[in-house]
Amino acid sequence: MTAKALSNDILVHELQLGEQLNESVHHDRRSDFSLMLAMLTDDVRAHSQFKLPRTETPETTTSNEQLRKYFQLPNEAPIALKNLADIVEFNQVTLIEQQQFEQLRLVNALKPKPIAFRDDVSFINQQVMTNTSLYCQQKHQQKSVNQSAARANFNVNAWLSTVQSTIEKSPLMDTIA
Repeated sequence: MTAKALSNDILVHELQLGEQLNESVHHDRRSDFSLMLAMLTDDVRAHSQFKLPRTETPETTTSNEQLRKYFQLPNEAPIALKNLADIVEFNQVTLIEQQQFEQLRLVNALKPKPIAFRDDVSFINQQVMTNTSLYCQQKHQQKSVNQSAARANFNVNAWLSTVQSTIEKSPLMDTIA
């Protein structure tokens, strides 16, 4: 048999059966339906739904600025203050004291204020630290102290020679010899 004739004899997908599967369901012929399903290939990748043509769409990359422009969003709010001169802009207490909330919203919309005062990942607020267990506070303090202290050098050869001389001078070595 040729490869072409062999490939025509193998049932790969249900389209090769025509309407026989549908007719066996409607005429309540369960044995025919199960036989036809059993004759189909076991490899799911050969079924017809996986043989659909692929549509290739070019990947489009959009930047954050393009999306902000498209959706007409204001400038992105900085995470933290850039320098100490920005502290004056960060302070909004006077507007709140005067209950000028609309003015506050307008100013924040036109020029967004930083979300946080500082952008230090290792900084933990003192209120948070006092709310933790004593063990956690001590561990955090030791961690900050250990980061600043450099690790001491260790001379392995000198240590081994000291151990060897101690063993040789021990009184147990005299009794064995």
